[in-house]
Order: sequence, then C-alpha cells, then structure tokens
Amino acid sequence: MNTLLSIETRNNVLLSMAELLEANRAELISINQKDLEAYNGDDISMFDRLKVTNAKVDEMIAAAKHLASQEDPVGVERFSFKHDNGMQVYNKTASFGTVLIIYESRPDVTVEAAGIAFKSGNKILLKGGKESLQSNLKIVDLWHIALQKHNASLDWVTYLQFNRTETQAFLEKPSQRIDLIVPRGGERLIAFVKQHAICPVIISGRGNNFVYVHEEADTKTAIDIIINGKSKISACNAVDKVLVDENLPNKKEFVTKLIKTLKEYNIQVLGDDNTSKSHQVEKIHSEDVWSQEFLDYKIVVGTISSNSAAIQKINKFSGGHSSSIITKNNEVAKIFMENVDTAAVYHNASTRFTDGGQLGLGGELAISTDKLHQRGPIGLQHLVTNKWYVHGTGQIR
Repeated sequence: MNTLLSIETRNNVLLSMAELLEANRAELISINQKDLEAYNGDDISMFDRLKVTNAKVDEMIAAAKHLASQEDPVGVERFSFKHDNGMQVYNKTASFGTVLIIYESRPDVTVEAAGIAFKSGNKILLKGGKESLQSNLKIVDLWHIALQKHNASLDWVTYLQFNRTETQAFLEKPSQRIDLIVPRGGERLIAFVKQHAICPVIISGRGNNFVYVHEEADTKTAIDIIINGKSKISACNAVDKVLVDENLPNKKEFVTKLIKTLKEYNIQVLGDDNTSKSHQVEKIHSEDVWSQEFLDYKIVVGTISSNSAAIQKINKFSGGHSSSIITKNNEVAKIFMENVDTAAVYHNASTRFTDGGQLGLGGELAISTDKLHQRGPIGLQHLVTNKWYVHGTGQIR
C-alpha cells in the first residue's frame, strides 16, 4: 500500500498534468488519429467516444486544474462524539486504497477518472480498451512524468495492458489488492465485470432515458429539450424514449412537428401503435424496445394516458439513469420527480445535464445507477470511504 501523498503533492501533480497535456496537445491528437484509423468496428458511439479533438484536450486540462483547486476529500470529519468515559470519537473520510477503472474507447477517462481517483488518495489501475491503446499509453506517460516531477511513486497510476482473458484472470485472482472496481462502458462490459470480480463493483449503468411531455407542457420547451437529448448519441444521458400525454392540447400537431424536427437531425423515429398509425412512422417491433438503450440516431415516440402511467412505464423500462417531465404544473412535476426511480430527475430541463461537471462536481469517475455506494455522478467527494478515529487515555470496556 502506498503512503497517502500530501494534498500539496496531489495538487501539484494535477497541475503538472494540465501543463503536460497542453505541451503535448498536438502529439496526443496525432497519436489518437492512429487509434481512429485502426478502429475497424461499426459502433458509431464507440468511434465518437474515441476521438480526441482540441476541445477534448481543453476539457482534460480543465478537469485536471479544477481537481487541483478543490478541497481535499480525505480526512473530512463527518461525525464526532465525546464518550462518557472521556474518549473522543471522530468519523472521517478515507481513501479506498486501490481503484481499478475498466473502460472502453474514451481517452479522456484516462485523465478525468484517474484524476478523481488520484486526488481522493487512491492508487489507480487503468484498463482501457484496445481501440484507444496508443492514446491511453501516451496519457499515462504524461501521468508518470507529472508524478516523477514531484517525487511520487509511478505506481500511483498504472496501465494494465491486458486482453479479455488476462482481464478475467486478474478480476478472479488479482495479483495485488483491489478495493473497488468501476466499469465504464456498455452492458456487456458491466456484466463481464460483475460476473468475474471478487471485490466491490460500482455499476456505471445504461441510459435509456425518458422524457414525459405532460398535458400542461410548453411544447416549444418540450421540442428543444428532446432535440438536445439527442445531441450526443454516444452519451449515457441521451434521450431514447418520449412519452406524450394523450390529453395534450393540439397533440397531433405537436407530434407532427416533433417528428419533422427529429428527422431534420437525421434521427430515426419509431412509434407505438398510436404514433405509428397517426404519423406514418415505423412501429416498434416488440415491447422489449422500450427497455433498449440505443446509443444511435434513433428515438421512440409513444402516447401515455397520465402522469401516473408515465411514472409506471419509466420505472418498468428505463435504465435507472435520468428522466425528465415537461410541464407548467409544479405539483404534477413534484409527484413525477418523487416517484420516478432514476438517479437524476428533471423538470423542464434536458437529461444531458446528468454529468459530474454540469452538476457542480467538477467532473466524474462514472455515473452510477446503483443505490450503493453513491447514485448518479460520482465526483471527488464520493470516491472515499470512512474510518473511525478514537482517542483515549487508557480507557477499557
């Protein structure tokens, strides 16, 4: 186990990392281009997440600087108690120890997620996908230069260059202690990790997010929010399902305009019985489609009878990630938000805000759809466990 680095050292490593990313910007983009050229899959969302652009490097730099500016999440007092016998008891936050992050495609995770784990006092093991290998190795090299500059051990950040068989063997019988595993990727990756891991796993689950257009919705707001929900199809916070209240005034006119606008953005529209009959769109082939996360230029538009029916449908089919209600009625919104079982619930706002940076955390390790240990975006202050500190003068029980 590595001795916890001082907060000054952790912050200095992060600031050096920001400088190194800027200095190596052109080379990183050039190396990433080789990963893009070598990618031979047909997963458009995977390809989209693989890209490193100038804007993406800007985001990596901003994440490292922001992390360096935040308070130390380790050693924060959560509870104190003075025992009758004079003992002073404290409960404080503590780092997990070693965190393994298994992820696909996204080189920015090698900066942002590793940065959150590192600032939280954790040793990080990174297992990226083969499609982003060259980009990831370059970023890990920069981590090592930053660590070396501040006399910190290089094994605070380790890249595991394993194939699937080696990864499975490592999960089942780790060659070193692992305290927590965070898989970031599709359902197959998450199922694989859950099946083989012998230590705690935080599930960064699927999206399949819903927007419910209530009968008292502002229809312009509804269209803007739905279109924004499909603005990044590779994101887990994208919208895949729209439920339109059958009592919405001018419902047919609204759905016609919505479908027309979606098609202008090259988004394929599927419909339930009602929508497909009324608007000549392709009918969904089975009820199972309601539970699918698309990660594609595809959306389902259906009709629903009421707020309670919308809540029931979302709770049955969604991935537990995000859902939004569009309505001018605050009481209806309150009932929806209290009863929909998703990590984030929205009233008149886009599900695309389910993101650590957007929700004020400065970044995220992952977005958890588990209810333990943390739900929704996992930020710096969540990547800690706790420890009891008890100070005595010889007390015995």
